[in-house]
Amino acid sequence: MYDKINALVEDFASLVWGLPLLILLIGGGFFLLVYSRFLPFRYLGHALQVLRGKYDNKEDEGEISHFQALTTALSSTIGMGNIAGVAVAISIGGPGAVFWMWVSAIIGMSTKFFTSSLAIMYRGKDSAGNTQGGPMYFIMEGLGKKWKPLAIFFSLCGLIGALPVFNVNQLTQAINDIVLKPNGVLVNFTSNLIIGIILVSITSIVILGGLNRISKVASKLVPSMVLLYFGLVLFILFVNAEVVPTYFKLIFTDAFAAENYTGDSFLGGVLGGLIILGIRRGAFSNEAGIGTAPLAHGAAKTNEPIREGLVAMLGPAIDTLVVCTLTALAILVTGVWQTTEANGVSLTANAFGAAMPEFGRYLLLLCIVVFSVSSLFSYAYYGGKCLSFLVGDKNKHYYNYFYILSIILGATTSLALMINLIDGVFALMAIPTMTATLILAPKVLVEAKAYFRRLKDSKIRK
Repeated sequence: MYDKINALVEDFASLVWGLPLLILLIGGGFFLLVYSRFLPFRYLGHALQVLRGKYDNKEDEGEISHFQALTTALSSTIGMGNIAGVAVAISIGGPGAVFWMWVSAIIGMSTKFFTSSLAIMYRGKDSAGNTQGGPMYFIMEGLGKKWKPLAIFFSLCGLIGALPVFNVNQLTQAINDIVLKPNGVLVNFTSNLIIGIILVSITSIVILGGLNRISKVASKLVPSMVLLYFGLVLFILFVNAEVVPTYFKLIFTDAFAAENYTGDSFLGGVLGGLIILGIRRGAFSNEAGIGTAPLAHGAAKTNEPIREGLVAMLGPAIDTLVVCTLTALAILVTGVWQTTEANGVSLTANAFGAAMPEFGRYLLLLCIVVFSVSSLFSYAYYGGKCLSFLVGDKNKHYYNYFYILSIILGATTSLALMINLIDGVFALMAIPTMTATLILAPKVLVEAKAYFRRLKDSKIRK
């Protein structure tokens, strides 16, 4: 009976993450990109100025700064998808998969601009009278109360989709494979339980302190770990400098030749299969259109929606164009993708171990731990916000206890049923998010044109 249910849930997750979702996320994102005439990309410099705090105003509505909102959102997206997910993409698709991940990121930048602008444009009030932002609020405030079922659907999916079972399960596996097993430590239920309790202790200290503590921790952890990861990969590229140009070129040529693709074909060809693989991995990594980022950016201290949209747009650039590319280059230039049967996080660990035999795997594990643990903080906030919308602000703290329990579950069991259910429901969050975003896109464009006009006028006056 369990096997049948597990098979059904696995099919459900595969179906949800299939072609229809990719059409919604990538097709919808591409429409937004063309519809805006690439407008947000023309203001990347301005986005960086906003991120640095040039336009911060303490009197504006909201809880956290632009920088804290971005790092909180990034703390959820930069994780196992950037390290294990990229390895899976390369092991199946070869170097060409990276190119299609880049395409997904560029389209995702446009999607996050629109969704996070809407999160500020249509902020609502929770049951305690506090200002809140996110897909459920811009659905209600932007589309009207008749669309409430769509907002409820997003929140219900968010309760399950935000649970950290998969993330914790993969993190525990990484600790076991990189540290415990090679050093002769017996891996069993007890060792996994200890890992789970440690994760619970760290997570509880942060998430029980609310959004301000989450954003402060994320704003310190995420940039420092990205810089460390960047430095480590630069060292790997330096050690293998002679082959870097070859593999960088191969990313582009193999994207259309698909000579290293070993997965299923799509529409009768391996190129179609490669495109789907790369775009799916990119979308899974940066979460553009899923609706998680607007939950963080909706709390930003600003009265200018377009500013937050521009800051949010930097998310996929950092997540996929930078961090995923770093992982890909480390795997490619060390040659481990061709010389080992390893997959996922083990393949990335092999790449770091090949370039830095003594300590490479441990430094990678440090990055994995910080990326994964920081994502635990933000997802707890997302789930609590969804519960608050459904049953009121005074009850949202109950989600934290349920969330903490799921960390223990993720560390001590490998329930494929639970992981597939969470994976599938997480993807369903994109349906209400993208539906509302596509309907409200014209209003974002009107607001954007008005904002850039005001910006131009203020510069002329100066």
